Amino acid sequence: QVQVVESGGGLVQAGGSLRLSCTYSGRTFSTYAMGWFRQAPGKEREFVAALTWNSGNTEYADSVKGRFTISRDSAKNTVVLQMTSLKPEDTAVYYCAHRRLGAADFNSWGQGTQVTVSS
Repeated sequence: QVQVVESGGGLVQAGGSLRLSCTYSGRTFSTYAMGWFRQAPGKEREFVAALTWNSGNTEYADSVKGRFTISRDSAKNTVVLQMTSLKPEDTAVYYCAHRRLGAADFNSWGQGTQVTVSS
């Protein structure tokens, strides 16, 4: 079992930046990847970014490429999502997720942190 906790959300004006952090604990030796997802009001949850733990490879949704960066601090079991050039359409609850080795998908989720971008 892996516990995931996000932090760092808030209110920012369009064009601004925010940094989200995600700390995970538990059976962390079995980490395959960490990811960020978001859900806006009235919409389904969507993929934002992911980082494969062993290789360090990253993947981004087209809507955030060039603006968001996912990175890690392995010693601290922390994943960071640096968000720049924020737009009102980035407003959502952002969730961090853990995918263990052998799992078909992300299977441990945090409670989410609100990001609001004002125009």
